[in-house]
Amino acid sequence: MPDRVPAPTAFPADVMVEELAPDWGFHVRSARELERFRSPFQAVEVHDTASFGRLFRLDGHFMTSERDEFFYHENLVHMAALTHPLPRQALIVGGGDGGSAEELLKHPSLQSVTLCEIDLAVVDIARKHLREVHHGALDDPRVALRIEDGFAFVRNAQSSYDLIVLDLTDPGGPSTPLYTADFYRACAARLHPQGAMTLHVGSPVAHPARIRDVLARLREVFPVVSPYLTSIPLYGGLWMMACAAPSLDPRALSGLEVDRRIAQRGLRDLRYYNGDMHRAALALPNFVRALVTPGR
Repeated sequence: MPDRVPAPTAFPADVMVEELAPDWGFHVRSARELERFRSPFQAVEVHDTASFGRLFRLDGHFMTSERDEFFYHENLVHMAALTHPLPRQALIVGGGDGGSAEELLKHPSLQSVTLCEIDLAVVDIARKHLREVHHGALDDPRVALRIEDGFAFVRNAQSSYDLIVLDLTDPGGPSTPLYTADFYRACAARLHPQGAMTLHVGSPVAHPARIRDVLARLREVFPVVSPYLTSIPLYGGLWMMACAAPSLDPRALSGLEVDRRIAQRGLRDLRYYNGDMHRAALALPNFVRALVTPGR
């Protein structure tokens, strides 16, 4: 057995604890607190850490970090973006840290990215502390920043999009209405026929009920719903995302075709995503198949 660090009887003040479920979670030690305040919407923190570099939290939940953001953002964006033959217009709801925008802008066909974030404080914090997450994408001329409620923006929008990325906090607080079938219908109305929407769903170990609920709501709206898996260190390990579309199906692409598109589009600085990982993400273990199969 590997050596294990003895569990502390109580966590010291510099240890941040994330509860995945009422009876278990994980922790990260803060080397230095850089920011702590309350915006009009949520509690905001930024810390320096030894393992993750700059780490960003909202309402006590780990959002992103310098050193592991690529696990989340590359998988959230490229599953649909590489399946789409030529994405030109994209919408991000949430995502004020800029990580999803940075991944979208790697695709040379992308002409515009609209980023709709409800909380200006998140964008300000990202510009101040999280450049290693967004790499300047928040100030790219192709990015149009809208500080407003995501549901209202999508419902009232006149534009249509090839890709919609829901880069949201977990359900609860200002993001709660964005996990409803009504919101998914509003997003579907803004998609081009070949378009697709991606979102993170939750941990298949810690949040099985949430996964069933979200997938059921997606299936009310979209003909093609493809759940997939990745591992995100800052979120405690195995995590589910989903691609929902009128017809676009990431399962139709071989690993070789994904690698061909990556090369053809000149996508650089991919630290996680490749053809093998695309196929691997869509391969579900049996307990996850049981979880995501309707009627089981």
